[in-house]
Amino acid sequence: MKQRLVVMNGQRILQSEHEGVWKNQKVDKAGELKPGIYNIYMAEKAEKSKRYDGIVVHTDNDNVYQKTDKKFVMYSRQDFDIVPSIGSAKSISYNDQGKAVVSAEAVKLSRGRSR
Repeated sequence: MKQRLVVMNGQRILQSEHEGVWKNQKVDKAGELKPGIYNIYMAEKAEKSKRYDGIVVHTDNDNVYQKTDKKFVMYSRQDFDIVPSIGSAKSISYNDQGKAVVSAEAVKLSRGRSR
């Protein structure tokens, strides 16, 4: 099932696609998320050997979704002792026991050019 988030007017709308039509599943406050469309159905499963930096955009009963610079990453919710809050910029990696380690350092995503 395809799912996406639509963030606008301070609201975060979870939508699912049914027969080519997007239907609202849940509506809540957007918090720190920037307006836009987040296609979380395109999320790739996180590799336990890598570290990912980005914004946590969604959590459900099974998964945690994070937007990095170029893609969405999906983690198993069971890997977290404490699930990070939605809209927070986090660095997520795995320890030797296979548990997710969330770093509190803020990570800024930008579209600007660097010198």
